[in-house]
Amino acid sequence: MSEEHRQHHINLLPGEAASTVLIPDDSGRVQLFAESMDEAEKVTQKREYITYTGKKGGTQISCTSTGLGSSPTAIGAEELVRIGTKNIIRIGTCRAIQSFVQPGDLIIATGAVRGERATEELIPIDYPAVADFRIVRALIEACTRLEQPYHLGIVRTHDALYLEAPFAAGGRPANVQQWVDLGVLAQDNETSALFVVAGMQGVRAGAILLYSAAPHDKGLEERTRVQMAAGIEAARILHEKGLD
Repeated sequence: MSEEHRQHHINLLPGEAASTVLIPDDSGRVQLFAESMDEAEKVTQKREYITYTGKKGGTQISCTSTGLGSSPTAIGAEELVRIGTKNIIRIGTCRAIQSFVQPGDLIIATGAVRGERATEELIPIDYPAVADFRIVRALIEACTRLEQPYHLGIVRTHDALYLEAPFAAGGRPANVQQWVDLGVLAQDNETSALFVVAGMQGVRAGAILLYSAAPHDKGLEERTRVQMAAGIEAARILHEKGLD
């Protein structure tokens, strides 16, 4: 049930965002969303939360940036649920830890290791961070339609970016190897927070991630456009199936 007051952080009222919302962490990608739509208008901006709502092929879709990290992601997701959002799809970057995942590759997350600590304040670590299978299916179909290859599997979310990033001082710590051995594809800072909040609130969530080797990734902008197109197409597929 939506709440009729303007949300404190995302600054939105019910009806100002579509049933399906794409959530990049980078605010610059909201403008990329707008450029990728048939039509789109900026609805509001407050702190790191910028929202555009528009249409693609007649389907209404919104995009709200959440900023970097699990806490602002959890806040943004919770407030989107409060205004009636039914589907939330994370459009973000990650750092691959499997050697077969190359810079520019797309990853559709089926679940996330809860290495962040924000959601432990909401619910014990026993609660799983899993994507909704209908959104996973829509993202797979979107990549197929766009003829884009992808990896499918588990990612790990954690808080200390510079502790475990490939470009961190001192190199990758030894504890990352256990996740490599267990088949975890990549690490990020937001996905598990989204999956936990969405699961607790009874809405659908998913994530399509782009492996960025920043600051040396020259093809990032082009691949980000492809990633955004896949997210938009997945939103259209959800609408086609009556899931909005």
